[in-house]
Amino acid sequence: MGKQLALESASAFEMDVLYRKITLRIVPFLVICYVVSFLDRINISYAKFQIQQDLGFGDAVYGLAAGMFAVGYVLFEVPSNMFMARYGARKTFVRIMVGWGIVSMAMMFATKSIHFYALRILLGAFEAGFYPGLMLYLTYWFPSKRYASAVSWFTAASPVAGMIGGPLSGWILRDMTGTYGLHGWQWLFFLEALPAIILGAAAYFYVSDKPSTADWLSVGEKSSLAADLSAENQMRRSDRFHSFGAALRRPLIWIFAGVYFAFCCATYGLILWLPSIVYATGVSSIFEVGLLSAIPNVAGIFGILVISRHSDKTTERRWHFFICALIGVVALLLLPFTTRSVPLTIITLSVAVIGSYSLYPIFWATPPAFLSGPATPGGLALISSVGQLAGFISPYVMGLTKDHTGSFSTGLVLMALVLLVGALAMAFFLPWRREGAVQFEKSS
Repeated sequence: MGKQLALESASAFEMDVLYRKITLRIVPFLVICYVVSFLDRINISYAKFQIQQDLGFGDAVYGLAAGMFAVGYVLFEVPSNMFMARYGARKTFVRIMVGWGIVSMAMMFATKSIHFYALRILLGAFEAGFYPGLMLYLTYWFPSKRYASAVSWFTAASPVAGMIGGPLSGWILRDMTGTYGLHGWQWLFFLEALPAIILGAAAYFYVSDKPSTADWLSVGEKSSLAADLSAENQMRRSDRFHSFGAALRRPLIWIFAGVYFAFCCATYGLILWLPSIVYATGVSSIFEVGLLSAIPNVAGIFGILVISRHSDKTTERRWHFFICALIGVVALLLLPFTTRSVPLTIITLSVAVIGSYSLYPIFWATPPAFLSGPATPGGLALISSVGQLAGFISPYVMGLTKDHTGSFSTGLVLMALVLLVGALAMAFFLPWRREGAVQFEKSS
């Protein structure tokens, strides 16, 4: 008995070492790529200040342009993930990163609102599939019990982009204006697009499509990993989500998609309007706005990593999600009452970012447990696509209500209510045991 326990302990230790090796090899590079992705996605929130002065756009125009990203994203997300399942991660990531880098750089030449609308749609089309592609890619390397911790690093990439992007964008807008006759916002799009093209080229040589093609793993390590993942795949076959068509017919998938839409409304509203909310407190310097906007993102990083690890350690998802969502709801409702104080606004924004951003790794650890085989790439992309509709609706509604009311209060309350609905659905409308999921599908 003692020898058996010792062998199991040794085996568990060896698997910990193996997964640490995998994490160090694939996660840092892809996290950097995702940071750049998010930076190119949100830098328009900083360019907005000069664009509105130079081109005369209102908040509704900005909100619509920011949201147009989601139109291209939704249309091409499922095909992109199906492309990855067929042709591999390496080619997919190269296509996505180089493409979005070129389009993001082209935004420096936009002079009319229609130019921004079209280029934001194209940017969304090229970036489509990157995040769900990453989520799919991680299923090739990590079982569900280790999945949330791996995902947390990618979720943390969003606030990292905000942390870096705020001061960087503020500096570019302040110090590069007039250089070679270009506006600061033009330099912003040019300089922040270059890393995407460089990293896209590097991905072709660095990324392994699957563990079986990874020359940095030994034969024994590949066998151990395959055995560990195979055991989980056998469990997944007990449900009936074996094809993309089957996934489309399952109410459970659409509930997941609705929940994702709900909290994406909150996160996109915060991401794309956070600098403007800080600016509304009376901060006049764009560089200072960038510095202050970094603080909530720093708080979000720590919140994501700590909460996701606790969720993994306790193997509990439902109440972690629900409590974090409630924290986000309360912070969003309080935010309109803090705008006369810069410190209170930053603190409330920080709490809102922690509450909303921490939902991502907890949420994405759940759907893969109910998907297998061909259903996985399409199912994950479908959930993400529906959620990304919030990326169009939320920024536009925020801009529209801001133009009509002169404040962010209405938009923030609406986001809080939608997030509350998503929290209730995740906690009380999803079966949290596998057998519960199967029974739910049969009864539906």
